[in-house]
Amino acid sequence: MQFKRVVVTGLGAVTPLGNNVNDYWTNLVAGKSGAAPITRFDATKFKTRFACEVKGFKLEDYFDRKEAQRLDAFSHYGIAASVQAVADAGLEAEGIDRNEIGVIWGSGIGGLDTFQAETFNFGRGDGTPRFNPFFIPKMIADICSGHISMRFGFRGPNFTTVSACASSTSALIDAFTYIRLGKANAIVTGGSEAAINESGIGGFNACQAMSLRNDSPETASRPYDKDRDGFVLGEGGVALVLEELDHALARGAKIYAEVIGGGMSGDAYHITAPHPEGLGATLVMKRALKDAGISADAVDYINTHGTSTPLGDLAELKAITNVFGDQAYKMNISSTKSMTGHLLGAAGAIEAMATVLTVQNDIVPPTINNFTPDPELDPNLNLTFNKAQKRTVNVAISNTFGFGGHNAAVVVRKYKA
Repeated sequence: MQFKRVVVTGLGAVTPLGNNVNDYWTNLVAGKSGAAPITRFDATKFKTRFACEVKGFKLEDYFDRKEAQRLDAFSHYGIAASVQAVADAGLEAEGIDRNEIGVIWGSGIGGLDTFQAETFNFGRGDGTPRFNPFFIPKMIADICSGHISMRFGFRGPNFTTVSACASSTSALIDAFTYIRLGKANAIVTGGSEAAINESGIGGFNACQAMSLRNDSPETASRPYDKDRDGFVLGEGGVALVLEELDHALARGAKIYAEVIGGGMSGDAYHITAPHPEGLGATLVMKRALKDAGISADAVDYINTHGTSTPLGDLAELKAITNVFGDQAYKMNISSTKSMTGHLLGAAGAIEAMATVLTVQNDIVPPTINNFTPDPELDPNLNLTFNKAQKRTVNVAISNTFGFGGHNAAVVVRKYKA
């Protein structure tokens, strides 16, 4: 069959760098860090006492008081980002067939705030079970996609993918696939996460996964730096509207970029560590290129998973040189987690948005906080250290890898009629 073409027609963002797309992109290109001391709870006794929190988000801009109370923070962020993206795409216009618009979302954890609050409350009591009737509907990871569909009356495919830190890239690839197979005219996709609380910080500290650079939060996320010591936890929600090209053209929608392929793989190696030779990462990029029908030398930029962990950064760069050969030295590579922190299940969405905007604007956002070269890294790779770079970006890839060995990569290119 002839696959349909899929384009991006709407974007929305609630992030550590800003609560709309323009602020996010402006701060990303400027190389601004979203990390700061934690304000949500008293983190004094925790090993890590900083994170990339969403700042200045106003619930009342999107919800009435009663509705807000019935939602976990991860749904607050996801719904708000979707409201922005749907408005940006013009999908609320008269004549839009909402039966043919879906929602495919991604979240690795879901309502951790809600789960923590309810279990803390139970633990403080006398053992008598007293739980909020909204406990389960607030907590489950799929609930955000349900709320988005109800907000707009979208009755197309509706579900949530869970593949740890690859969740929202998996969701985006599913959305892309459904549209190109003709199963929907448009899909709101993306991801949201809100895990900056005692359980989230304590749990990742126990995994020894996060940076301990409490004296300098803004420089703690330093992918590819010799002294990197783990990731910085982030939060937020990002939505992208994917749409079938002819449907978008017929209604005069603006087009940011075209999605042309996606790949998935499993490391089959370890619950938290990447394959040391980047085997799963190699496979996922090869599959993404094959699905897109392009050669490795067509790629100008890769937005890496780049978490600032000693093992993960090395494994991904090994995979890139394996897949791209000489082209690896001609392209730009950067990790925007150096600024946003790691949004877990929403990482793929926030980085896919960065990749789309890179393709649209021909500006590569930087990898900030590079202070000391790592002798184990190839010095000839252009990792876009510390400052954004202007270049023509026709084709770009966004990589995401998750605990459990889940890998997903999406390919984006400039839209041409």
